[in-house]
Amino acid sequence: MYQILVVEDESHLREFIGLYYKAEGYHVTEACDGDEALEIFKSHNFDLVVLDIMMPKVNGYEVCKNIRSTSNVPIIILTAITTEESELKCYEIGADDYITKPLKGKTLIAKSKRMLERYQTNDSFSYENMTLEFNSRLLKINNEIVDLAPKEYELLYHMILNKNIALSRESLLDAIWGYTFYGQTRVVDNHIKKIRKKLGEYAHLIQTVSKVGYRFQM
Repeated sequence: MYQILVVEDESHLREFIGLYYKAEGYHVTEACDGDEALEIFKSHNFDLVVLDIMMPKVNGYEVCKNIRSTSNVPIIILTAITTEESELKCYEIGADDYITKPLKGKTLIAKSKRMLERYQTNDSFSYENMTLEFNSRLLKINNEIVDLAPKEYELLYHMILNKNIALSRESLLDAIWGYTFYGQTRVVDNHIKKIRKKLGEYAHLIQTVSKVGYRFQM
């Protein structure tokens, strides 16, 4: 049974979200503010965190950054703020997805299922002395753990699942960050650069496809 932490200061919305998850058979733990959320998170293991931004005591941005400093658990941000700057900030602090209010329950569940399936697989990918463990989200090269930021892991994982296929920058942006704003493809390029550096001797596996994007080639 998946364990879901729902952090929302509006009680009726918190209950609404909880009912949708419970209908799917998930176990839901609720927190009404940022302080309570962080205390609960320290003593429990969760498969997904659903987090409101505007809350008393500690806001959602700070909660997200705090959780992300110690865990790669999937985080979905809920917010009434619909500006592009707000959306980008959510991704910059480590959130995996972003949903605006008024909340659509079926959309939240669909996004949650996709994310949970992506994170809970028990498979791994190996090539020579490099291994990417999907369940633990660990990259190991020559038996040494290589630290990957959440989006770096997601990008590498997505490319491995689609190995030997040329992927456009736009498709990568949409798959990993969930948006296709014009001019934001530099985000993909910057993350690819960082991943290649961390792959070291295996950097050549990520090939640049001229006028298209990138390909994980084996």
